[in-house]
Amino acid sequence: MTEPSKLVYMSAKQVAEYLDLNEKKVYAMANDRILPATKVTGKWLFPKILIDRWVMDSCHSGMLSDRMHITGSDDPLLSMLVARLMTQIGKSDLISYSSTGSRLGLDLLSRGYADVCTLHWGSVDERNIRHPALLKGYPNHQQWVMVHGYTRQQGLMMRTEMHHRCQQEDQIISLPWRWVDRQAGAGSQQHLEHWLMKQGAALTHINANVTAYSERELAGFIARGDADIGFGCQSVAMESGLSFVPLITESFDFVMPQGIYFRRQLQHLFDMISSSQTRQLAASLGGYDLTDCGKLLWNPS
Repeated sequence: MTEPSKLVYMSAKQVAEYLDLNEKKVYAMANDRILPATKVTGKWLFPKILIDRWVMDSCHSGMLSDRMHITGSDDPLLSMLVARLMTQIGKSDLISYSSTGSRLGLDLLSRGYADVCTLHWGSVDERNIRHPALLKGYPNHQQWVMVHGYTRQQGLMMRTEMHHRCQQEDQIISLPWRWVDRQAGAGSQQHLEHWLMKQGAALTHINANVTAYSERELAGFIARGDADIGFGCQSVAMESGLSFVPLITESFDFVMPQGIYFRRQLQHLFDMISSSQTRQLAASLGGYDLTDCGKLLWNPS
C-alpha cells in the first residue's frame, strides 16, 4: 500500500485506516458533507491534504482555527478592510489576503491552501449562471458555498487627456493604443475578452504590451505612461488619478467551504463590510454598492 504521506487522494478504506474509523462511518460522513470528499464515477475520493486540514480544524483550539487566508480576485476595498481588521484583532488571530486572480484562487481553495476565495466572473445579471458554472469545474465544489460581497463598477481606465476619445465603444479598438493585459484566469481579463468579443474582436486585435498581476499594478503602468489603457475597477482608477469609462456592474463574491462560513474571522469581516464606516469608505473610493453583503448566493446541496 502507498504510504499515507505520499497519497494525493485516499479511498474510503484508506481514510478509515488513517483516522481509525469504521469504513461505513467514513461513507456516512462523506454523504453528510462532514469529511472533504468528491465523487468520481460513483466512487468517493478524499484529498489527503484536506483530510489533514479537517483534522487540525477539528482539534480544540486547533492551530488553523485562529487564522484565515483569503485569496482570489484583487480588490482595494478588501485589502483595506483586512488591514483594519488585523489592527482590531491584535495578536489573537491572523487574517491574510493575497490576490492571485479568480481561477488560481479557486485552484488554491480546492487544494486546501486557502480558506476563502474571492471572484468576479460576470456581471450582476449573469452572476447566478457564470459563477456556479466556474465553481463546478473544481474538485470539492460540492462542499463550497458562495456568499455575496458587493458590486463594483468595472470598465476601461486611461489617462485624463485620453478620456474624450473613449466615448464610443466601437471606436476604441481601432485606436493605436498600448493595452495592459491581466494574467490568464483573472476576472478582469475575462471581462476584457468578453467585451472584445461583443465588439467583434479578440485579444489579438489589441496591442497588449505588458501584463499586470493586480489592479493597482495595471493602473501604475498607465499612470507612468508605460501603457495607455486597461480593464479594471473604478476605485483603482480614481485613486491613481486616471479617468474611467464604466462598462460592467459586476458581482464581487466570496467562496469557501461550508464550515469556514461560520469562522469568526469571516463573520467579523462581513460585519465590517456592512458597517457605516465601510460604507463611507466605499463611497470615497467610488464604484461600490455594499447592499446584501453576506447573503448566501449558492449552495450545491
